[in-house]
Amino acid sequence: MPPKNDPETLALKKELEELYKKLQDDQKKFEDTTLEKACEGVSPAPRVKLITRKLMKGHLNKVNSVHYSGDNRHCVTGSLDGKLIIWDTYTGNKMQIIPLRSAWVMSVAFANSGNYVACGGMDNMCTIYDLNNRDANGVAKLVRELAGYDGFLSSCRFLDDKSIITGSGDMKICKWDLESGRKTSDFIAHNGDVVSISLSPDGNAFVTGSVDKTCRLWDMREEKPKQTFFGHEADVNSVCFHPSGYCFATGSEDKSARLFDIRSDQQIAVYKPPSPNSGFTSCGLSLSGRILLCGSDDNNVHMWDTLKNQHNGTLSGHENRVTSLSVANNGLAIATCSWDQSVRVWG
Repeated sequence: MPPKNDPETLALKKELEELYKKLQDDQKKFEDTTLEKACEGVSPAPRVKLITRKLMKGHLNKVNSVHYSGDNRHCVTGSLDGKLIIWDTYTGNKMQIIPLRSAWVMSVAFANSGNYVACGGMDNMCTIYDLNNRDANGVAKLVRELAGYDGFLSSCRFLDDKSIITGSGDMKICKWDLESGRKTSDFIAHNGDVVSISLSPDGNAFVTGSVDKTCRLWDMREEKPKQTFFGHEADVNSVCFHPSGYCFATGSEDKSARLFDIRSDQQIAVYKPPSPNSGFTSCGLSLSGRILLCGSDDNNVHMWDTLKNQHNGTLSGHENRVTSLSVANNGLAIATCSWDQSVRVWG
């Protein structure tokens, strides 16, 4: 691989940047209004008032990822203490503690059915656990270790109990058949690490975010992107499909969150906090899609009225970087986790 300051590499980088700018300029020509102007007659959303309903402690190191089960009650968290914890968010109790072979967890996923959880990270592997079957020690049974990555596992999401999709530091998207443990699809998705994956509400598409500053929309059956979205000026750390399926939100290292419209093929809103001092690590949308929530390096979760582009409030409580955020499917609660070793449920 040539060095980053190699003349040929620099020339290619400059050519790519010029192409990106041309694409953005071409998109701008078709922008006849802004989201704020189109929604001038819409009343502002009421100020969202969420409080910490449960403060869940049990991890002994930074908690890097959280994801709700489809039952809206349980969630899974992964920490650098080498443990997955299954929580009952109603009571705050730990339901299961799963010791991992590698402590370097970067992503966790709960199957919508609640039967399985997955995790992965710097071990370059996606590991699947069956929560309904236990080994001799009473721990959830490890049923699959999906190896074959040339980079860290950064994101994973179950398609159903028999298949999972993953993004990784080798710029790839992989789909796996969990019964056979084999890849059904394996392709280069971005020009940098694939950091985040979000499935569409109908399950027929997904969107990805990457350190190459772009987001891409994919048809579940194809290995070429349907659309590529530009606008961010740094790593796209998180993507989240809008409940309508017509757009998606993002959170980025460039201290902004954005809304991209699939039908108009471009960015339609930029959201910034009152004091844009920190990047965003994670994002989620309310059940209606009206409220956007983003976890931040400033220890807070910021909220916006998506239609009016107004900052709607801040969830404060974590004492360190908010690393991950998951909205329950029924929209009644939000789970966040942090480098402060805690997990909070807001409602």
